[in-house]
Formats: sequence, C-alpha cells, structure tokens
Amino acid sequence: MTWLIVATKDFRDAVQSRALWAIVSVFVVLSMVSTYAYVEVPELFGSPAGATFGGLLFFTVGLVGLFVPLAAIVVCYKSLAGERELGSIKLLLSLPTTRGRVFAGKVVGRAGVLAFGLGVGLVVGLGFGAVLLGEIDAVALAVFVLVTLSFAAVYAAIVVSVSAMTGSTSRATTLALGFFVVFELLWDVVPMGLVYVVNGFSFPSTLPDWTFTVTQLSPSSAYLSSIVALLPDLAETAGAEPAQTGAGVEVTGAETEPLYASPEIGIVILALWLLVPLAVGYARFVAADL
Repeated sequence: MTWLIVATKDFRDAVQSRALWAIVSVFVVLSMVSTYAYVEVPELFGSPAGATFGGLLFFTVGLVGLFVPLAAIVVCYKSLAGERELGSIKLLLSLPTTRGRVFAGKVVGRAGVLAFGLGVGLVVGLGFGAVLLGEIDAVALAVFVLVTLSFAAVYAAIVVSVSAMTGSTSRATTLALGFFVVFELLWDVVPMGLVYVVNGFSFPSTLPDWTFTVTQLSPSSAYLSSIVALLPDLAETAGAEPAQTGAGVEVTGAETEPLYASPEIGIVILALWLLVPLAVGYARFVAADL
C-alpha cells in the first residue's frame, strides 16, 4: 500500500467530519460578512483611501490565521492517535506498507482536507469581494492562495505530527490546543518578556532587531510576513505590517534590514514549521510501541 492510497482513503474519511463542515460554514459566513464590512466601510479597517482587492487579501489574512489552526486541530488530532487508540493502526500496518508511508499518507490526506475546506471559504469570500469591488488582481490572488495553502499544509503537518507522538486522542487534543494557545494567542507577549529579562528587568528605549524574529515564530505571523515579502508593493498600499495579523498599520521598511529582521524571515520560519515537526513526528511514530 503506497502513501497515496493511504492519503486518498484518509481524505475520504476525514472530509465527512461534521465538525469540519461546521467550522467551514462558520468560516464562509464570517468571510462574507467581513468582506462586506471591509468593502462598505474600509475606514474602520485601516483603509482610509478606500477598499481595494489587495487590501481585501491582507484583511482576509487575519481570518485565515484563526480558521486554519482551529480547523487543523479538528481535522488532524485523531489522524494517528485515534488509529492507535482504537487499535486499527495494527490492521493498517499488517498490509504491505510501512510506518513511513502511513505517516506521509496521513499528512497529505489531512492537508488535502484542510485545503479543501479553506478553499471553499476563500472562493466564496474573495469571490464575493471581487464582485462587490468590480476588480481582481490575478497575480496577487495566485500568490495569496499559494502561501495560504502552504500555511494550511504547515498546520496539518504540525497537528498530525503531534498526533503521531501519542496513542491517546485526549492527549493529542491537549497538546494541539496547547500549541494553539501558546503560539497563536499568547505569543505576542513573549518577545516583550524576553526583552524585559535580557535588558536586566527593564525595557530599553528601542527594541533590538531580534525582537522581530521572535514575533515571527508564531506560524500565523510567519504566514503574514511571507505574503508581505512576496507582495511588498501591495502590502505597502494596504498598510500591512509583518508583525501583525491584520490590516491597518503602516509597513515598516525592510529593504535595508538583515534577513532576520525583514519579512522574508517569515518564509524561512514557515519552512521550518513544516520540516521540523514532520521530522520529530516521524521519528516518534517509527519508534513507538504500537
């Protein structure tokens, strides 16, 4: 059995999840409502010059940054932990396959489910926005979709890897939710806390360059920075700042900054969030006593 067969079967099973479709439905509704609000009252969202399609893309980043982690947890936390808990993993491995193929198939299958649900929301939300605005930037849209799907793949890899580290779905849920809370909800305070400690329990008059790098360790921050790095002119027009997960603030100049203090660092960090969890999850799954 190849990893593709495992991925195909896993996709078919996971896409039937009611919880997934509940989240997708909420995402579609929020996408349409927020798109309408942005187009009709752009001043409230940091676009005093008026709504544009490029501004809508960066405005959508914040919604995607919330949807993808939560959807990934719902879709992926049972991927391997559930199989081990039920004992079905032994039946699967009794077929002519390997643990590596099963692991790869689960990652690809769950990433496909996540991309499918995300794609539905983006098509509806951005399509609705394009109709309201009467314009569309095909190049910017292609870059945005590519980076967004990569972000979804990163989160699928993270949560499937977490699931591969344990044989308990409750423990997998706890670990995945803990990751979300730390890196998506609380991470904003971490850089300032480090600066405070490193500076002798006081705040300096100016923040060091490495502070920016620490802020990018959150996957959603790295996701936004990646889009800013690939669409710098559009980001400047839209008023998007790499360290934030929404629109409405002025872009900081990155042309003369070193890599670790520029938006391009987001691309590197996203790649690391893809590769490192996969390596750790694979190693733990292969060595696990099933």
